[in-house]
Amino acid sequence: MVVVEGSNVRLRPIAPAERPTIRAWYLDPELVAPFDRFAVETDEEFERSLDTADGDPASLAPRFAIERRAPGDLVGVVGYYAPHPVLEFLDLWYVIGVPAARGHGLGREAVELLVDHLFGTESVERIGATCDVENAASYRLLEGIGFRREGTLRSALFHHSRWHDVYVYGLTRSERAPTRPRA
Repeated sequence: MVVVEGSNVRLRPIAPAERPTIRAWYLDPELVAPFDRFAVETDEEFERSLDTADGDPASLAPRFAIERRAPGDLVGVVGYYAPHPVLEFLDLWYVIGVPAARGHGLGREAVELLVDHLFGTESVERIGATCDVENAASYRLLEGIGFRREGTLRSALFHHSRWHDVYVYGLTRSERAPTRPRA
């Protein structure tokens, strides 16, 4: 059971009682769909994806709950996956599901913790991320922790009845500061 501690958030396994909350986030088209692919799966498929994520490098299921250390509440989830069968890198993603928790640096800290954890435990030299070009909060988060915008995938994501462009970001092991002090 891996737990990654930060100054304001903790990444930890998802508790069974939290699964319905996380499932509700996935089903909210205004939370997930405006900036990412929105695919409705059955409750059973969702549960199975959470149960098998650790053994499936391509799984898009959440890997960690984001818990605010004080008062200890669930505010979001983060995940990562191997997006390509030959290229050796991981892509990460994140959702702050509690609207009142957004804009306070919790997502940024959670992503930094995940990046440091992955570089500390995986042999990859690159971690990537993508985001809708209209998701300014997401690309500011990525750029703020050192991710470089590597390009734009034009018309790569269809949601809300239209095609959207997607920014591609990357961060290499050598670009990440070896140790970042935590407050």
